Amino acid sequence: MKYKLRPHQIKASKEVLDILNTYKCAYLRGMVRSGKTLTVLETAKLYGAKNVLFITKKKAISSILSDYNNFGYTYSIEVINYESVHKVVNTKPDLIIYDEAHVLSAFPKPSKRVKIIKKMFSSIPCIWLSGTPAAESNSQYFHQFFVSDYSPFKNWTNFYKWSKDFVNVTEKRIGTHTVKDYSDANEKMIEKIIDPLTVKMTQKDAGFKVKIKEHLIRIETPDVLHKLAQRLIKDRAIEGKKGFIMAEMPAKLQSKVHQIYNGTCILEDIEGESIPHIFSNYKAQYIKRNFRDKKIAIMYYFQAESEILKSVFGVGITTDLDEFNDTDKNFAIQASSSEGMNISKADCIVYYNLGFSGKDFIQGRDRMTVKGREENDVYFILETPGINEEILNRVRDKKDFNLSAFKKSFL
Repeated sequence: MKYKLRPHQIKASKEVLDILNTYKCAYLRGMVRSGKTLTVLETAKLYGAKNVLFITKKKAISSILSDYNNFGYTYSIEVINYESVHKVVNTKPDLIIYDEAHVLSAFPKPSKRVKIIKKMFSSIPCIWLSGTPAAESNSQYFHQFFVSDYSPFKNWTNFYKWSKDFVNVTEKRIGTHTVKDYSDANEKMIEKIIDPLTVKMTQKDAGFKVKIKEHLIRIETPDVLHKLAQRLIKDRAIEGKKGFIMAEMPAKLQSKVHQIYNGTCILEDIEGESIPHIFSNYKAQYIKRNFRDKKIAIMYYFQAESEILKSVFGVGITTDLDEFNDTDKNFAIQASSSEGMNISKADCIVYYNLGFSGKDFIQGRDRMTVKGREENDVYFILETPGINEEILNRVRDKKDFNLSAFKKSFL
């Protein structure tokens, strides 16, 4: 089979190249499934790179290497995940590609990975990739660019100095403390500065005309789970035969209620050690009964939910993407780990549970999109009463289901 880039990828690769040659850095903002990876691999070739370091999420490594090999690129490439960047073998790359660059976006303080990357590679020309570069706040841009000496914000040596010019700093209450809130960044000012470095790719550019059809399936919550969640909200602590459910702080209460309504909970023993516990597999049983004729990708949130799915589906489910693509097995994937994955072999996506992140929701919901597919069916299993419908109403608007949203709905 002869592989070739699509016209929009060729066009974008040249646009990224022009920016890279001018500024020694570029940002490719491409929607999910728009073809960002191949675009920058082609840019690396056009740039004349000899040694490329491609930093990504662990589960995307095999896909990137497959694209690199299929298209016959001859420059040297090392593909590594962010958690292992300190183990890089190629210490003298001439081009760095930061895939899913929003993982570098923590603020106001830089994350450990940002510090490591800046120390190791700040002087090397680079390309950032992301479909959701600042899904939660435009303040997320600063530390993504901070890793490079060629940052458009290089005149501001740290986030706090930058925030004086770009952020409306306010205060918010967390428990009994008041802290500064740096999330209200000036989008217009920031976009004006980063726009010369940015190339945008849409699904429309890629030839996608996909309609996402959302199906809300409300199923009755087992009475024992609802009563347990309500008791925890009231008492903040429950002693059981196998351990304690402790929720002394609002954030911990939010997490425990989320777990319980979906059938699991992390208990604690007398010494405070964690004990994963499964209360009910009612959601997994519903999915197995009602989607038996479909090849499905199931998005879960808590790790214990993966164990539930494995126990209910048995050999009919896998957590390995290659096995999912090559067999008739269904696929269980943690929603927060779906970045960079193509699950287009699925007939539909089924959300067993939803996470609190608007960014993860946007990324995960689009993972079936490929050219030629006109509709994506996405099913949400919403326990009633419960928490997931409240979460869905937030994240589908690109908002996090944060602590204030939880308090408004449950306290």
